[in-house]
Formats: sequence, C-alpha cells, structure tokens
Amino acid sequence: MNVTLKTARKEDLEEIWKMQVEAFSPLLEKYQDFETSPAAETLEKIIRRFNESWTTYYFILAGGKKVGVIRVIDKKDGSPKRISPVWIMAEFRNKGYAQEAIKEAERIHGGGSWCLDTILQEKGNLHLYEKLGYRQTGRIEKINDRMDIVFYEKN
Repeated sequence: MNVTLKTARKEDLEEIWKMQVEAFSPLLEKYQDFETSPAAETLEKIIRRFNESWTTYYFILAGGKKVGVIRVIDKKDGSPKRISPVWIMAEFRNKGYAQEAIKEAERIHGGGSWCLDTILQEKGNLHLYEKLGYRQTGRIEKINDRMDIVFYEKN
C-alpha cells in the first residue's frame, strides 16, 4: 500500500474544510456535539490553525487520490506532538490508509512523545490507535450524554 502525505498550502484550505465537514458530519449527527465536532468548525478556524507556526496539514494520498487529511501539531520544543484531527473520506475507509498516514506523520516529525484524542464510543478508532502503540492516559472528558472524549499518548 502506497500512502504518502502531501503538505497542504493556503490555497487548499477551503478544500480541506469541505472534506472535514463531509467526513465528520455523520459523527456530528450521531452525537449532536456542536461544540467540538470538526464538522461544526468554520473555514476561519481552519485558516487560523493553518497559520500557526506549529501546525501542518497534509493530504493523505493513496494511488494519487486524496483519501483524507491529517493535521500535525509539532511545536519543536520537546512537548508531545499531536494529531488533531485525522480523517479518511467515507469511500476510502477500512483500507489501512489512516494507519499508514499516522506512521508516515510520525516518521516525518520524528520520535518522542505523541498524543491524540478520540470519541470513546467509536471502538474502531480506539482499535486503530491502540494498534499503533497509543495508550489511554486515563483522562476522559464527558461531552454530552452520548459521547466522551478519551485521551491517548505514545512515547
């Protein structure tokens, strides 16, 4: 499987935003989480994040197609690097692309500590991150009656 990451440019941000809204809309509908869901974010928030010196957005490419996006936060100050968010478009899911994209992001940004969070009720997400060596920190944040966010780290 040939998965590569292509650094996004400012001109790509509207496309990234549209992909993000589409990819996360089913979860927004399921959990009704209008405060923290990536599907509820504005284009302006994506632009603000993109302009942070420590943020890099990458398109996840497989066979030359854009199958998803991953954002890496790397402050290069010894603090844990963070993946937030990562997604694969619906038609490309369950093919191993997210796993390969995370491995590639870790290769590009180097070792050290990594962290991320996800929806506790999404068992497929938990399985993916644990398979990649991420471990739950014990911190869980209740968002509403339907969902909780669970925090992971990898050293």
